[in-house]
This record gives sequence, structure tokens and C-alpha cells, in this order.
Amino acid sequence: ALFQAMADDTEDVELDFTADEEERARRNAVIRHPLASFFHLFFRVVAIVVYLLCDWISKNFASCFVLIITLLSFDFWSVKNVTGRLLVGLRWWNQIDEDGKSLWVFEAKKNSQGRSIGTEAEARIFWLGLIVCPLIWTFFFFTSLFSLKIKWLALVVASISLQVANLYGYLRCKAGGQEGQPADTHSFMGQHFLQNLTGLDSFKS
Repeated sequence: ALFQAMADDTEDVELDFTADEEERARRNAVIRHPLASFFHLFFRVVAIVVYLLCDWISKNFASCFVLIITLLSFDFWSVKNVTGRLLVGLRWWNQIDEDGKSLWVFEAKKNSQGRSIGTEAEARIFWLGLIVCPLIWTFFFFTSLFSLKIKWLALVVASISLQVANLYGYLRCKAGGQEGQPADTHSFMGQHFLQNLTGLDSFKS
């Protein structure tokens, strides 16, 4: 009779796996850092818009050049030091060791379950902005090259450099960085590129 009662109780219990999956999906769709998500895209999108509308905004190329580079510099700093850490738990920086050598560090932080920091929605925003915008600037490079707009070509090359630096750094974090075990880059060209762009410790976290 006891076993029969236990069996009857078990039949009344429904395992609602669908509800668990829906709850998990809801949590992953939440944007926990709306301000960081906004500024992750703001500067780089505005820079692209200014580039496209520059002939209508101002006939002065120097003003457009300074404005776009300023926007992308703000973008470089905010993505490197703020949004990468908050949205996906990744960061990279430069430090000087005891021997005075420059060391590039790439780190990926995980939560207690071994998963990436942030939600899936935030991760999509982060990687979408990080990858798509350099592709757009690459398109601008070819349009400037084929139309022989040399002065615009210089601006586009500078813009690509600022965008690709963060992309390269975060791809290295994604590929090899582990919490508590920062990995220095083994790519001489990558290290040289980052060193020239950031000026060693000037953008250090």
C-alpha cells in the first residue's frame, strides 16, 4: 500500500522542462547592462553616419577627420575598458614585467557555472558591433580606393586600425584567455600592431 501511494504521488508530479527552458531563454534575452550596450554601438555607429554625411554636414575635410577619429577613439577606449568586461567578461591590456618587457595579456572571465559573463543578448550585441563595423569600414576603404579619394583613404585606414585593434584583442581573449591565467600573445605582428596603436600603457585598464 505504501509503494502504491508513492507511485500515485509520482504520477501527479509533472516535470515541466518547457517552463525551465522558457525561463532560461527569458534570462538570456535580458540586457543587464543597457548603458554599456548602448555605448558599445553608439560611437562607432555615429562615426559611420558622420562619414556618410560628411559632405552635407561640412565641406571642411579636417573637421570631419577630427570628429570621426575622436568618436572612434572614444569607442576604442570604452569597448576596450568597459563594454568587453561587462557584456562578455573579456578584457585585454598591456603591462610591463619585472624585466621591463612589454607583455600583452588576454583574459576571459567565467561565472561560477563556467559560463561566459553576461547574457546571450548582450553577447550578440557585443560581437555584432565588434565584427560588422570593421567590415563596413573595409567597404569604405575599397570605395575610396577605386574612386581615388586619397585623403578619405587615409581617414578610412586610421578608422580600420582603431576598429580592428579591439576585434583582434577580443578574439585573442575568446581563443585563449582564462580567468586567473592571462595569456600573452605569441603573434609578433599582432603585438607590434597593438603596441603602435595603443602606445604601450596609454590605454591600460
